[in-house]
Amino acid sequence: MTPDPSHDRILIIDFGSQVTQLIARRIRESGVYCEIAPFNLAEETFRDFHAKGVIFSGGPASVAEMGTPRAPQSVFDSGVPILGICYGQMTLAEQLGGAVESGHHREFGRAELNVVAPSRLFTGVWEDKSKNIVWMSHGDRITRMPPGFRIIGVSDNAPFAAIADENRHYYGLMFHPEVVHTPEGGKLLKNFVRDICGCSGDWSMAAYKEEAIEKIRAQVGDGRVICGLSGGVDSAVAAVLIHEAIGDQLTCVFVDHGLMRKDEATEVVSLFRGHYNIPLVHVDAGDLFLGQLAGVEDPEVKRKTIGRLFIDVFEDEARKIGGADFLAQGTLYPDVIESVSFSGGPSVTIKSHHNVGGLPERMNMKLVEPLRELFKDEVRALGRELGLPEAFVGRHPFPGPGLAIRCPGEVTREKLETLRQADAIYLEEIRKAGLYDQIWQAFAVLTDVRTVGVMGDGRTYDRVLALRAVTSVDGMTADFYPYEMNFLGRTATRIINEVRGVNRVVYDVTSKPPGTIEWE
Repeated sequence: MTPDPSHDRILIIDFGSQVTQLIARRIRESGVYCEIAPFNLAEETFRDFHAKGVIFSGGPASVAEMGTPRAPQSVFDSGVPILGICYGQMTLAEQLGGAVESGHHREFGRAELNVVAPSRLFTGVWEDKSKNIVWMSHGDRITRMPPGFRIIGVSDNAPFAAIADENRHYYGLMFHPEVVHTPEGGKLLKNFVRDICGCSGDWSMAAYKEEAIEKIRAQVGDGRVICGLSGGVDSAVAAVLIHEAIGDQLTCVFVDHGLMRKDEATEVVSLFRGHYNIPLVHVDAGDLFLGQLAGVEDPEVKRKTIGRLFIDVFEDEARKIGGADFLAQGTLYPDVIESVSFSGGPSVTIKSHHNVGGLPERMNMKLVEPLRELFKDEVRALGRELGLPEAFVGRHPFPGPGLAIRCPGEVTREKLETLRQADAIYLEEIRKAGLYDQIWQAFAVLTDVRTVGVMGDGRTYDRVLALRAVTSVDGMTADFYPYEMNFLGRTATRIINEVRGVNRVVYDVTSKPPGTIEWE
């Protein structure tokens, strides 16, 4: 579902940086469409993509070592503007006749960049001779400039911190403009794509909606589509978009596994049947899921059990509907990027992800994935374009396995009910404090740890409840949210007073990494 080629496009060649996605997000925020291609697929992607400019990402390798990645020569031959970032700057310089060495003083974290010459890249952002905060992460250094380039910025440990060949529109930055720690970095990227590359900035969710609707109609024709609703934003936006395109040719299947938050299943059913009048099959499969989870304590076994049962139930319901040609999924762009390793090698499975993977092959169906070019924040913007209620569009991410992975140990009805009540109080307090939209994800975890407490004149021996709240851009890294202590105290008091079975509340202050956002 790549957008209409009439939109100006930027191609980002990924050399393995952990923050390449942030480059794409910053470019799209400036109203320009872009995609990421791993370096080993860059040549064929560039050939077909019609890019008005190319950005080389950072990466973990050293240009000074043999066999490390390089950009395709066809990019240089094309004459389009190029911006190299960190490793991208190194390979840009080396491939154009400069020299790069490793073993120089490494520079990580906050640094001060001195602008030593004016440049189109800096226009309206940094004045000549100014000092500006940037974020560095490098160990290599350019030791000989490539022909045609001049230095436009230096730092204490990077004499070639920013370089430019204004005639060919080639630029190289040792620092990372895409991260928030470079305060003006987004403006520099906007200068590159809008001014230097000449992109018009017409990429918007309103335009995407209209184009996506036309492409769905062209793909589906008079066929029938089924969509699995999870209760989350992605599947909901995909379903409403597809329904706007093809109406009653879409049927949604909501498998209620009994692991949702308080009143969540009711909200999903009322939104789709009532507000949107979308054909919806609601399957109450709570007894099946809880029966299969009885006695299961291992987190991976939980996830796989839930995933397997979901596919089984969904497949049964789809068979009853009969005649569906397409399966709709709320696949997002980060899912697509992560499925194509830049190195081509396997990555470690931290934990299984619950989705409907495998269903198209089992059911002989084609996929409709109208969100596969969008980031999470763009999906929310599209949801607003489609008129979804803000309470639904802005809700925090919720895992497919639901509350099962927020109940370490065995999952029981009693534990789920306790957790639902505590979680609802926690989220209510967050909303009352006006903090909900500042937090990426917040939830309660009902641990299997029991502690002694005193209530009234009696001794208690009940469970410890953990509260979790994180800030994040995309969920790949996260920091704990810094609540004020009186908020935590107030929330803990309410939970202990109102929820039976909990006598102690703690707050999780682990970042990601080393922890994951969810506990299981």
